[in-house]
Amino acid sequence: MGRSVTDFTINQAIDDNGPLQPAGRPNLDKGFNPLTMILFFGILGVGILFVAYSIYVDVEATGVRVTTYLPYLLLLVALLIALGFEFVNGFHDTANAVATVIYTHSLPAEVAVVWSGVFNFLGVLTSTGAVAFGIVSLLPVELILQVGSSAGFAMVFALLIAAILWNLGTWYFGLPASSSHTLIGSIIGVGVANALMRGRDGTSGVDWGKATEIGYALLLSPLVGFVCAAILLLLLKLVVRNPKLYSAPEGNAPPPWWIRGLLILTCTGVSFAHGSNDGQKGMGLIMLILIGTVPTAYALNRALPDSQVAHFEQTSAAASAVIAAKGAGYSIIGDPRPAVTLYVSQHKISEGTYPSLAVLVKDIGEQVQRYGSLSKVPAESVGNTRNDMYLASEAIRFLMKDKENDLSKDDIAKLNAYKGSLDSATKFIPNWVKVAVAIALGLGTMIGWKRIVITVGEKIGKSHLTYAQGASAELVAASTIGAADMFGLPVSTTHVLSSGVAGTMAANGSGLQMATIRNLLMAWVLTLPAAILLSATLYVLLSRVL
Repeated sequence: MGRSVTDFTINQAIDDNGPLQPAGRPNLDKGFNPLTMILFFGILGVGILFVAYSIYVDVEATGVRVTTYLPYLLLLVALLIALGFEFVNGFHDTANAVATVIYTHSLPAEVAVVWSGVFNFLGVLTSTGAVAFGIVSLLPVELILQVGSSAGFAMVFALLIAAILWNLGTWYFGLPASSSHTLIGSIIGVGVANALMRGRDGTSGVDWGKATEIGYALLLSPLVGFVCAAILLLLLKLVVRNPKLYSAPEGNAPPPWWIRGLLILTCTGVSFAHGSNDGQKGMGLIMLILIGTVPTAYALNRALPDSQVAHFEQTSAAASAVIAAKGAGYSIIGDPRPAVTLYVSQHKISEGTYPSLAVLVKDIGEQVQRYGSLSKVPAESVGNTRNDMYLASEAIRFLMKDKENDLSKDDIAKLNAYKGSLDSATKFIPNWVKVAVAIALGLGTMIGWKRIVITVGEKIGKSHLTYAQGASAELVAASTIGAADMFGLPVSTTHVLSSGVAGTMAANGSGLQMATIRNLLMAWVLTLPAAILLSATLYVLLSRVL
């Protein structure tokens, strides 16, 4: 018996370059032409040469004679792993940005991924760095202060390798898991393992206040994506009555020009926002690598103008007066750093906290005044000066948040100004680091995107993605990620975009493929514990090897 037309209808369009394709489904199998691949490897080669030359120039500017090349070999390995993470992040996460323009035939797949890669590149270059150091602040302070030690390298290698392995695993199964989630879990795993290895409670190895703040951003952003995309689609239906906007593509023809422009614009926004937010996640770790291997060039911001020194002295004097007043009546003998480090690690104020911090702040001020400029700090003192500044900055950060303090608004303003001066000297990202990360993320966008694109485009909803659904999901994703970047919070492009697509499907009554939703939720739930366990195990192993 023949099949009835009413049983199902499959329209097919003949593709001149290959087999029959179901109508509306884009051709995802068309490869890049040889010229594109030559350009790809050309950019990669130029990027590697640019990084090597930049490091050479920075080290040469310090005037320090190179006596051994071992640190530079470690630096090469560490940079390759860190940039490898950003490369995997590119093809793992950015596929979400291009899925909507590909499945609405606004752009051919090969053009869409190149377009997205370019705007990821630009997003990284214009990023603020706030997210980068928000990530770093989760790491155990004792490891950050000893980042050039074997334990410091074990930390960086463990968390990056764990994040890469989990990202590759979820990509292989076509699951849009979160690179942000993965990296945060890896950092927590290293922190917990480090605390347990030092005989402390595992909960003391992580800044749980900052982790909670980031956790809220990661938890709420998918909900924001789902709800806001659904609401935006419903508002569009009320305001814009053109039925073409709410239709699935007909055959393989592109949408009307104004719809096409809107979809390309939203794809561009998500790609740019992804670059500006996700690109920073590797930057802070690369800076730790540079500080650990080549402290003479990267421990302090030697590009800071000398005019900032006078400002530093003013903010230092004002903060010193506030801290000294809080520590009045107490005195310390010997090195103040252990007491300040203990406070930063445990967040518990003791009788020695304020007087120790007062001595440390005074010592930092004397060092800066003695040398007159950060660029003139001797090579043998650079690491110690940087550690003192970082430790004082972190202590002040926690003191301002501590509810046990009775700091006035004026006190907090003075401490905040001083912390800003400290951070400008220690928390900086050279332009070449941004360029290297931008190249890695941009090139990663052009590789391996197909698996995730198919999941987002075909397996979330039960019907084909419409133009309005694609535009709504992308617009909400771009806005959410951009806002998070302004507040220095890492969010997941994957979660926001895929939940936005699901929200539009639910609002449109299109139905959801619950098997895919279940897999996405499982990946979302399992990513954190899996990354914690993987990075903790790697940290323990590497600590014994390095």
